[in-house]
Amino acid sequence: MGDAGPGGLLIVIVNYRSAALTIDCLRSLEPQVGPAGARVVVVEGGSGDDSAEVLAAAIVGRGWSGWASVLPLEHNGGFAFANNRAIEAASRSAEAPRYVWLLNPDTVVRPGALTALVEFLEGHPEVGIAGGRLEDADGTPQHSAFRFHSVLSELEHGLRLGLTTRLLARWRAPLPLPEGPCAVDWVSGASMIVRREVFEAVGLLDEGYFMYYEETDFCLRARRAGWPCWYVPGSRVVHLVGGCSGEADPSRARRRRPAYWFHSRRRYFLNHHGRLKTTLADLAWASGYALYRLRRPIQGVPDEDPEHLLGDFIRHNFLAARR
Repeated sequence: MGDAGPGGLLIVIVNYRSAALTIDCLRSLEPQVGPAGARVVVVEGGSGDDSAEVLAAAIVGRGWSGWASVLPLEHNGGFAFANNRAIEAASRSAEAPRYVWLLNPDTVVRPGALTALVEFLEGHPEVGIAGGRLEDADGTPQHSAFRFHSVLSELEHGLRLGLTTRLLARWRAPLPLPEGPCAVDWVSGASMIVRREVFEAVGLLDEGYFMYYEETDFCLRARRAGWPCWYVPGSRVVHLVGGCSGEADPSRARRRRPAYWFHSRRRYFLNHHGRLKTTLADLAWASGYALYRLRRPIQGVPDEDPEHLLGDFIRHNFLAARR
C-alpha cells in the first residue's frame, strides 16, 4: 500500500449503546490498521451506560492500545457532533491525519477494504471523498451510492410505481451499483473516507443534523467546493443495517420513524433548495406516497413501512411551525 503521508489515516467510529458491535468492528480492522499505519478513535457518544469502560477494557485486553483509543463524550449530540469531536482533536495534533475514514460501529470490514480506499485517493488527488460497497453478511450488495435528492426523486420514492420509476430513472436517488469505481453524488456515511483538504475547504460535518442526511449535505458542500465523490466497490464492508440505531431489532419492526429523521430531511432541503423547492418536494413525496398506500392492498404488497409514516410526514412538514 502506498504511503498515506504525514499523519496517515484516522478511522472514526461513533459508538452509542452498541459496544459489542463496535468491538466486532475493531476486530475486523485489526489485520489492516498495522500495514496502513492507521489509528482508530472510538467516540463514545454519551450512551449513559458502561460502554466507555467496556470498550476501553476490550482495547487493552486484546492488545489494541497501540492503534485504538476511546474518546468519551458527556452527552449524545448526534452523529455529526460525535465525529467532529474526533476530527477536531486529531487536527490539533502534531500529525494531523491526511485522510479520515468515517465507519459505522455496525460494520465488519472485509480484507483489503481499507487499502482499496486509501490507494484510490492516493492515485486520484482530485477526488475528495470516497465510499465503498456496503453489503449484507452473505455478500448481497446494499444501496451505498446515490444521486442528490430532488423534487423528482421524492416523487419517485413516494409513488413506487414501476412506470414512474423507469421514467424518472435519471433522478432516482439510489444508483445502480457499477462494477468499477465511478463518480457519484454522495456515498453512505457508514463507510466514507475524506481527504483532509476537504475539511479545510468546507469545514466539518453540520451538527444541525442529529442523524441522517449529514453525509449528503457534506458531499454536496464538497462538490460545490470542487471536491468530487467517488464510489469504490473494491472496498467491501458488511453493514448490519440498523444495528447501532436499534432499527434492526425484530421487536421494534415497523416502529415509527424518529422525529430527527424528518428534521434532518427538512434541514437538507431548506439549506440546499430553498423554501419553494422544499414545499414542492414535500408535496411530491406526500402525494406519491398517498397514492401508493391506496394501491398497495390492491396489489397485495406487504406493508413494511414505518407505522404512521404519512401522518408523521405531514405533521413534521406541513403542520409544524415552519422555519
